[in-house]
Amino acid sequence: MRLHIPAMLAAVLFLAACGGGEPTATQEPAVEETTIDASTALHVLFEEHFERGLEMNPIRATFIGDNRYNDRLANSLSPEYRAADQAMDEEFLARLLEIDREALGYQDQLSYDLFRINREESLEGNQFPFHLQPMNQFRSLATFFVQLGSGKGAQPFKTVKDYDDFLSRAEDFSVYIDQAITNMQEGMREGVVQPRILMEKLVPQLESQLVVNAEDSGFYAPVRNMPDDFSEQDRERLTAAYKEAITNTIIPTYERLDNFIDDEYLSAARDTVGLYALPNGEAWYAYMVRLRTTTDMTPEEIHQIGLGEVARIHGEMQMVMDEIGFEGGLKDFFDFVNTDEQFFFDEPEQLIQGYRDMSDHIRELSKSLFEVFPKTPFEVRRVEPFRERSAAGGSYQAGTADGSRPGIFYANAYDIKARGKWAMESLYLHEAIPGHHFQIMIQRENEELPDFRRYGGFTAFSEGWGLYAESLGKEIGVYTDPYQYFGGLNAELWRAIRLVVDTGIHAKGWTRQQVLDYMYANSAVVEARAVAEAERFMAIPGQALAYKVGQLKIREIRTRAEARLGDQFDVKAFHTEVLKDGAMPLSMLEAKVDRWVEARL
Repeated sequence: MRLHIPAMLAAVLFLAACGGGEPTATQEPAVEETTIDASTALHVLFEEHFERGLEMNPIRATFIGDNRYNDRLANSLSPEYRAADQAMDEEFLARLLEIDREALGYQDQLSYDLFRINREESLEGNQFPFHLQPMNQFRSLATFFVQLGSGKGAQPFKTVKDYDDFLSRAEDFSVYIDQAITNMQEGMREGVVQPRILMEKLVPQLESQLVVNAEDSGFYAPVRNMPDDFSEQDRERLTAAYKEAITNTIIPTYERLDNFIDDEYLSAARDTVGLYALPNGEAWYAYMVRLRTTTDMTPEEIHQIGLGEVARIHGEMQMVMDEIGFEGGLKDFFDFVNTDEQFFFDEPEQLIQGYRDMSDHIRELSKSLFEVFPKTPFEVRRVEPFRERSAAGGSYQAGTADGSRPGIFYANAYDIKARGKWAMESLYLHEAIPGHHFQIMIQRENEELPDFRRYGGFTAFSEGWGLYAESLGKEIGVYTDPYQYFGGLNAELWRAIRLVVDTGIHAKGWTRQQVLDYMYANSAVVEARAVAEAERFMAIPGQALAYKVGQLKIREIRTRAEARLGDQFDVKAFHTEVLKDGAMPLSMLEAKVDRWVEARL
């Protein structure tokens, strides 16, 4: 699903899928022939849209392992690109509506509905000026491009052509950044600007790329790691070309952006931090809430759910305190787990290794609850230093379905004394196994689904699944240490707090300090994480709502299935049913599982 952030960055978000039917013999009744015709037309439509979409969004193609466009980077911020993007949505929506949905089988109807939702939401979002706010400290092509060019991201550096491809892509990157500056200047004139605090945090990320010598740039790493089988002639040519590109294209591009933000943008940036403060901001945020949660709930309804969940989880935490015999109140316990040396590593690499040590153990335990497992390999990496101050505590980057690139759990080890050991099991369950790695790669590996579903996504489904995966801790066989169980509760509490503070920021006019004060009063969070998280909510409105809303709905769906099926309920089969058809809006998931339950009664 294309979200309304610059298309280059939308490429790194997560995706989903579904299948069609085989032709039948000519002697079948006419209705069957109609079904065949409709299904064939539908899948031709999907395939054409997907292919055209990859050409328009080369970064997305790179991330799914399609290397045909690795030498390009679309200027997705330009007026021409945005007009073409809208025209494509309008064209394919009109063509879809010409297909008789009632003539389709169940799976094709799912695909029809998902494709229609994607096009309609995309068109609705065009009324909001996302393109005038193309970057912030949490998400920008400027910081993402460093990952891409480091040789450790999705961009391959295995052949001579790979190396030449990135040189070409670097030229397009320069064009994109100049367009971003032009758009931000327009935003300054129209009063559509980012909060100043966010752009202040972006500046050091940009300045980290302003090195004197090309050899000191992260973009030079592929040269140092050039494959041994390259000829001497190619090695010399590429080394010279990379030095020239870094010196005369890449560094000057970062310098232009850095100078613009310092000299012009910061003085025009705003002191407010919520969408409500922008033109048409109330409607903009309401759209983001619907998009991220796939529900029609209002910000106020979500805010109240958050307050109720915070109170409930506090009660669960009190039971843990009673179990371990802690004397004192909840705030005292928060202080204890945040300061006692037993809960922290001394070195960042110890944290990373701790996550690596969990992999085989938790994968083996997951066999008690799952029957389908991704084939794609998986690994743990540390968040790179240039972005760790503003990065989340953990994140997942999907691998490729052919296994050529692994799924990656990025763990943040910045300020190691802010990374309690008690938080590790829940974070691993969410980002890795059985969380995002299971959900995303099972979806991508399912070749029966049309590509737009294999590689599409809905935030409430994906993040709701991640938080639901955390809730399986005791059932799967972890959280045996009460402090790790507390960590699981604290992680869930954090998602409940997000419901309160995201709506507080963008609908109720809360200040940054109000958000921090609420976090400190209600959770075991230390300053480094609290600041990064609060500013994340400011940067990507509504995204934080998806976790708890999605988890509550998946748990509700499971509880109802258990009640209706009784002894016939099979948790492994349930998890397969939830995951096998890929991400979808929560109401569609609910209807799909209800259908599955009916078939088993």
